[in-house]
Amino acid sequence: MHIIKQKREFRESLLSWYSREKRDLPWRRTSNPYYIWVSEVMLQQTRVDTVIPYYERFIDKFPTMEILADADENDLLKMWEGLGYYSRVRNLQAGVREVVSTYGGEVPTNRKDISTLKGVGPYTAGAVLSIAHGIPEHAVDGNVMRVISRLLVIEDDIALPRTKKIFEEVVMDLIDREDPSSFNQGLMELGATICTPKPKCLLCPVRDFCIAFHERKQEELPVKTKKTKMKVIPVASFAIRNDQQQWLLRKRPATGLLANLWEFPMVERMVGRTPQQMVHEQFGFELENLVELLSFKHIFSHLTWDMQSFEAQLQEVGTIPEDFRFFTEKEVEGLPKPVPVLKIWEEIKQGGKYDDCK
Repeated sequence: MHIIKQKREFRESLLSWYSREKRDLPWRRTSNPYYIWVSEVMLQQTRVDTVIPYYERFIDKFPTMEILADADENDLLKMWEGLGYYSRVRNLQAGVREVVSTYGGEVPTNRKDISTLKGVGPYTAGAVLSIAHGIPEHAVDGNVMRVISRLLVIEDDIALPRTKKIFEEVVMDLIDREDPSSFNQGLMELGATICTPKPKCLLCPVRDFCIAFHERKQEELPVKTKKTKMKVIPVASFAIRNDQQQWLLRKRPATGLLANLWEFPMVERMVGRTPQQMVHEQFGFELENLVELLSFKHIFSHLTWDMQSFEAQLQEVGTIPEDFRFFTEKEVEGLPKPVPVLKIWEEIKQGGKYDDCK
């Protein structure tokens, strides 16, 4: 493996750039390990600009670990509504409960103990330890692997779990022992803003140290095998009202995809069936005044929903399945809903269709 000879100069260049150019983000104004933990969980698979308002609302609602540990799941999911990957916030609450019950409300300050907490992997552990406590520990995410792979021309496949160990060892060799917080955040910031998939090398503060830049290989790195083709499921979702202008929703199962979130009746689409036929065959509902709403794709980590959505009136109220309930508009607003349902609900409200039928 190539070794950077000018480690000290590299650190100085990175830290100086980070000090000048770092974005003003709310979680960078605190050294509270709980707040940093929350931000890191939110930032997994979510853009920074999206996270900021969620982070601020979440901390305002759950300002201490004790309050989060005691929070009702419905309130928890509502605060996370729209961020997706809801297992993240469930794991966060479970981990916080462990800290409160086992560690007296103090986040552990060593990798061994903090890594035992629910949902805390190597990256989150290193980020909290280095940023909150100034402990020189690696925090290797996708941005950091992209930077390091170009810096040293590491051509190992970053899609393979074992490859991450290589990058962790490099970071531990390079890390600034006096300011590991700024060093780790500097690498992350560099990957997020400069050393992006389409790198802006002329703006890079450490390009003099970058082997890929000098060998003109930067756009070939990192090496990452493509994922297998994602399964696409065609589904239809129905926003259904009764005569009292109440909306029909059900709570998803307590485990699995989008657990415990509320959704409109949804069916897998079938060739040769009208929307009314599909709903009747699945649930026994008779619909009228059916209006097509949005069509869109919702991508999960392992599958995609190819969604069509409709609004309709319930023609006859027969037997409603046990897991369905009717809710007023205000009640629907208060339910924790997954992103696809949020999109449909916003379309109904913005389109004025609901107002027309009041």
